[in-house]
Amino acid sequence: MAGGEAAVAVAVQGARGEAAPASRKKARRPQRYWDGEPGRAEGHRAAPPETKRARRPRKTESKTGKRRISGEEDPFPGAPQSPPERARKFQRGAPQQLESVSSDRLKHRLASQEEKARAAARQAARMELLLLEEPGFLEGDEEEDTCTVTQADIAAAVDLAASAKHFELRLDRFGPYRLSYTRNGRHLLLGGRRGHVAALDWQTKALMCEINVMETITDLTWLHTETLFAVAQRKWLYIYDQQGVELNCLKRFHGVQRMEFLPYHFLLATASESGFLQYLDISVGKEVSTICTKAGRLAVMAQNPSNAIVHLGHSNGTVTLWSPSAKAPLARMLCHQGAVRAVAVDPSGSYMATSGLDHKLHIYDLRAYRRLHSLLLPSGAGLLDFSQRGLLGAACQEVVQVYKDVSVCPARKPYLCHGLPGPSHGLRFCPFEDVLGVGHEQGFASLLVPGAGEPNFDALENNPFRSRKQRQEWEVKAFLEKIPSELITLDPTELGRVDPISLEQQRQERAERLGYDPEAKEPFSPRRKLKGRDSAGSRLKRRKKVAAEEQRALLRKSLAAKAETQPATSKAKVSPAQRSALDRFQK
Repeated sequence: MAGGEAAVAVAVQGARGEAAPASRKKARRPQRYWDGEPGRAEGHRAAPPETKRARRPRKTESKTGKRRISGEEDPFPGAPQSPPERARKFQRGAPQQLESVSSDRLKHRLASQEEKARAAARQAARMELLLLEEPGFLEGDEEEDTCTVTQADIAAAVDLAASAKHFELRLDRFGPYRLSYTRNGRHLLLGGRRGHVAALDWQTKALMCEINVMETITDLTWLHTETLFAVAQRKWLYIYDQQGVELNCLKRFHGVQRMEFLPYHFLLATASESGFLQYLDISVGKEVSTICTKAGRLAVMAQNPSNAIVHLGHSNGTVTLWSPSAKAPLARMLCHQGAVRAVAVDPSGSYMATSGLDHKLHIYDLRAYRRLHSLLLPSGAGLLDFSQRGLLGAACQEVVQVYKDVSVCPARKPYLCHGLPGPSHGLRFCPFEDVLGVGHEQGFASLLVPGAGEPNFDALENNPFRSRKQRQEWEVKAFLEKIPSELITLDPTELGRVDPISLEQQRQERAERLGYDPEAKEPFSPRRKLKGRDSAGSRLKRRKKVAAEEQRALLRKSLAAKAETQPATSKAKVSPAQRSALDRFQK
């Protein structure tokens, strides 16, 4: 039985082995280009290639029967056009005059740059339509004064997110308080005169650090980011990080009263009680300039955001303008009859507001250095600050007033008004928010001011919602784009202008560089004459004659130029009957 089963198994395996090849299909051999086509004779000629059919025109109608806007039949071809007046807002400077350029290569380059500038202005005007937020102000009903509207009424009328921005901090043990906002308006820095320092994210109310330096604090400010801030204490200037750790003590900055940080130059400007204006470059930790103003104690300070010029107010009623590269003031303005109490410059750099002991508030046009209008306040303004939209905040003891359109027309009444529990000592508008921060003896108050902040921000420069990685990348780019302190001038547009140097200046500079003037005329040397006529006296006479001729030519040229600039007045002829005996003495 065993042998029979084995034989049956072998027979089954053999049958399977023979049937396997029959079930497979033979793979088809790939055809090569040298092989002829199957079923075609050798003498058979190939058919001509088929021509491609013309492409059918694309349908411009959809299944619903509506006509599509695409292709050559677009009724609005090209980029969307914007009104020219919108593009003028984004233009920087006057257009270049290409008619006076003689070089074709330079003219072509300047023309291409001008076209790029116009294209950038047009593109910015078109992109402005995509901005979601719009500015707006508080508008009352008929015969209703907006200054009578209280903060409680405004907080009740706005949404929950905006009403949460109105709050008060009761800090009555270490006041009065000064404050500072970061450039993106996200973080707040508070400093009490008795040593209390607190840094927080004021929108989320998250406390970053809180310390007590155990010394008198006169002023404090954020630096380029929310990770560093400077505190002016009783003796010296200190630098802290966001956790409240002391990083540096600058003993060369003694008795600092006021501070301003210049963000595009990374300079910290300080004004001391001894009358010194000092600049510190925080990127390298080096003191850039020390200027003795010779004006006594400096307690009033402001910066011009457009050109980084520092404005100082003095006790004799003058306001001086300073830059780190000049040891003397660039300009001096007599603004008040008494001492100056506060100075503020608007973000455009065109207008300046000052207040003094004479209880007057003056608005000046910095482009012409003249006064526009004045306003008499009952108690005078001790603090001033401009918002991004041109609102002017003035702190008059326990009352804070906000004025609207002060650069256009004289302010007859305030836009908003709010009372404080104590005298104010700090006043700042929050960037990109309709918020005014006020520090007083009893703590801090955050007030809602509709229309104060810019509604749309540039995320590449000041982004309130940036992450830690974005902040680090921005910091590196900002350090690379730092502007040197030597370029701070009254007119920042001078850096982009062409200096039309004259030929005479070019010749003088070349002579100073070479040590001699290669184009100078050789002195006249008389030719030697023969036969006894070449005496020393005759040579001297000829030399004097040539020199006199040159002097006469210069004199004629100067007289002709003077006659062109100052035309002679024709004297009326006097008749002989009108002459007198004294006319002969008239010159």
